[in-house]
Amino acid sequence: MKIGLYFGSYNPIHIGHLIIGSHVANHTDIQQVWMVVSPQNPLKPSSVLLNEYHRLHLVKLAVGEDPQLKASDVEFKLPRPSYTIDTLTYLTEKYSQHQFSIIMGSDSFQNIRRWKNYELLLKNYSFIIYKRPGFEITDSYAAKIQILDAPLLEISATAIRKAIKESKSVRYLLSDTVREEIEKTGYYK
Repeated sequence: MKIGLYFGSYNPIHIGHLIIGSHVANHTDIQQVWMVVSPQNPLKPSSVLLNEYHRLHLVKLAVGEDPQLKASDVEFKLPRPSYTIDTLTYLTEKYSQHQFSIIMGSDSFQNIRRWKNYELLLKNYSFIIYKRPGFEITDSYAAKIQILDAPLLEISATAIRKAIKESKSVRYLLSDTVREEIEKTGYYK
């Protein structure tokens, strides 16, 4: 099976994440998108992160019964911080029957040289890149890339957390199940 790995802190998962995941599953040869919850991104501060198991629970609520999307906690079992090359090495060994691709925005791809062992990623895996405004792909590093014109919504998890803290509405930014769970639990207050 062709699996697209869509890594993220998902702090919290929002409609923009779901739209990208669904778009990749419906407009590429990817058969299933795994929403990989990263417990600790080495390029981001962890001080503002909701507990990883709470974030995973929200991702599971968001994807629900959609057979094209799956919540993944694979990085919970690996050393921290989470490096994509380590996760892919583990997944490739454990699930040799699958073919993995990396899903990311063009903004992240522009920073690929900052990633651990990025040369191995570029050499051994394919990339599905969705365009982000202001971040054109000018160098593909000879990688196997597919650039998507996916629907773009300027939705920020940071802005969502701020709105929740200020008791403002985040309806339409989050799936109903995620919004209701955040309201019930008091996350991000």
